[in-house]
Amino acid sequence: MRRHLYLQIYAAFVVIAFVSVAASGFVAQLLFDGRQLPEPLQPAAELVAAQIDPADPKSSTAALGERLHVGLTLWDSALHPIGWSGDLLTQPDPRQGEVQWLSWEGGPAAAVHLADGRWLGLSHHWRWDYRHFVVGLVVLVLVTSILTLPVARRITWRIELLRRIVDRWGRGELSARYPVRGHDEVARLGRGFNHAADRVQALLDGQRAMLASASHELRSPLARVRMAVELLDDGTAEKTAIVADASRDIEELDALVGDLLLASRLQARPEPGPREPVDVLALVAEEGARVGASVSGAATEVVADARMLRRAVRNLLENARRYGGGAAIEAEVRAEGGRAFVAVSDRGPGVPEPDRERIFEPFYRASGHAEGRDGGVGLGLALVREIVRHHGGEVRYRPRDGGGSVFEVELGALP
Repeated sequence: MRRHLYLQIYAAFVVIAFVSVAASGFVAQLLFDGRQLPEPLQPAAELVAAQIDPADPKSSTAALGERLHVGLTLWDSALHPIGWSGDLLTQPDPRQGEVQWLSWEGGPAAAVHLADGRWLGLSHHWRWDYRHFVVGLVVLVLVTSILTLPVARRITWRIELLRRIVDRWGRGELSARYPVRGHDEVARLGRGFNHAADRVQALLDGQRAMLASASHELRSPLARVRMAVELLDDGTAEKTAIVADASRDIEELDALVGDLLLASRLQARPEPGPREPVDVLALVAEEGARVGASVSGAATEVVADARMLRRAVRNLLENARRYGGGAAIEAEVRAEGGRAFVAVSDRGPGVPEPDRERIFEPFYRASGHAEGRDGGVGLGLALVREIVRHHGGEVRYRPRDGGGSVFEVELGALP
């Protein structure tokens, strides 16, 4: 119940209804018990007393009470009972007034001081049946419960809708917006969320556009630098070594620019390029041969962008080669539950638990994986996640039994 606001409101309605009924009954009892007697009661008592035979008050009082279906008690001026019908009522107290209530336990009972000095008590007996009260209470709670549930749900369904929109936006669906209706607190909250989401998306779009433009513009200077470096080689061993080092740095920078451009395209385009049937096992085997990985599994075919999928597998294998400590790399392809899986395993130091999700963020490197000629810049795994998600899948990290890492890619449904 704590997880759903509408259930809390619903329960509050039911409890309030129950408490209200109980409190109303209690207050009514207090007020009714102490209220003043109606003015016509004394004349009515005089009329009843006139029907009692003074010569035989006992018998005539009993007969009159039976005929009127009320309880009667007649006292003389000294408050001695001289006749009654039904139960003998409690003796009145002259200090309490000429007309007074006597009891409410078995029903209303009152006493009236007659003009001749006698006192006449009148009562009506009622029978308390707790079953009627229970049935009434059950019916009240049932009706309240049925009527308040749709009311509570109507109040909170828009909050639930806003929560789902926020969850979608938090998962990366930046175009998710709340359909604002009305002008109440929920509508104002939805407008505030939409405004904040628009600002964030505009900032991210501007950042991506700037990054893509800068990456694209870097290609031309890099080509010119590469050509100039090659022209510096005069054939001497010293110059050849310098040119070779510079060429490797240029190639690394060119690869980084390519990764940035690819990341920008993936983020700007909701779907990858043209799809075609791809033999995952054959693709992994070809890429595994480049790094000397051991590949196993069964032939599994998926419909995918072959170029993008190859890039994702290559990045995983290169990551295993770079951080695997020189140990053998293993890759496995399998089909399970109508989906294709690719697992790449190494015997490297592994990834600390706090970093196991963050390693898929752009430019993030886990502790101990410093940037260098063999360390990369932290874009490889981020690209893997983007490519796999564009194919309706997901990539996960888990520690390998006996030490090392396992990166498992889950691709979309099999054709």
